[in-house]
Amino acid sequence: MNPKILVKSDDQTDPRYGIEPEKRSIEEHINKGIVNLNKPSGPTSHQVVSWIKDILHLKKAGHSGTLDPKVTGVLPIAFENSTRILSTLLSSGKKYITLMNLHSDIPDRKLTETLSYFQGKIFQRPPLKSSIKRQLRIKSIYSIKLIERSENYVLFSVDCEAGTYIRKLCHDIGLVLGTGAHMKELRRTGVGPFTEENIVTLHGLKDAYEFYLEDGDEKYLRRCILPRECGIKHLKKIWIKDTAVSAICHGADLNVPGISKFNPGINPDELVAIMSLKNELVATGRSLRTSDEILQMEKGKVIDLERVIMEPEVYPRRWHTS
Repeated sequence: MNPKILVKSDDQTDPRYGIEPEKRSIEEHINKGIVNLNKPSGPTSHQVVSWIKDILHLKKAGHSGTLDPKVTGVLPIAFENSTRILSTLLSSGKKYITLMNLHSDIPDRKLTETLSYFQGKIFQRPPLKSSIKRQLRIKSIYSIKLIERSENYVLFSVDCEAGTYIRKLCHDIGLVLGTGAHMKELRRTGVGPFTEENIVTLHGLKDAYEFYLEDGDEKYLRRCILPRECGIKHLKKIWIKDTAVSAICHGADLNVPGISKFNPGINPDELVAIMSLKNELVATGRSLRTSDEILQMEKGKVIDLERVIMEPEVYPRRWHTS
């Protein structure tokens, strides 16, 4: 057993119900899939989603957070019922590389010191073109690093909280420097668990689908489309017994007797993923207890359910959660 998993009850899973994500049929793999798309410059995020729906003949698809038309990079897009996991990605951390244009020359040392000043908690007011209310907000910059500088052009990386406006960040850096500055280019390099390592282009996705239609070759399509479980890799997990799955899918509370194992380090109000013993994503919810408390408890509610992901008919209805 993985030492990073705490065992509450040593349970086995019934092979008659559910299926490991990597063993799904190609049709189910697509319908329960998510693609880590490399958004090109030009189209809106909505247009890109529409193109993917046409390519894969989907009824439903959605993205994890709008990128401006000129912005490129990581744009996770989920299909059909897998769009239910997008809320977990909307609130997850983001990573960017941006090119900033300084309006006049400043010394390297002053630039480095000013960038470091913006690491940590910052105040931001959404820009005029923003679709949300322009209230002053506090956002976290986890990391900001200078990559390269060429005269008045500055390339730097940002690891930040969801909802941070990089264009506004560049503007504010210019104000502190006393020179003025604006964002020239922006690329998103990370959304939650998604990075540029497994990124896919629109052309690559279309070609993979055409290979599948023409020759029945699934391997390229399976490389492009990931199981929806990849979208919650950044969350701590609680694995539940087969007998508890259907009840959770019908919105029942998760109580201690339904738990088989879980990750350590879970804290109250932390968003966690509820998994089957076959590693299928069942639901997401907010923990009411710490991992240590869960380990000691014999009864009681553990999770405040937020979103059911799995379809309710996958496991038989047994209602053993309390």
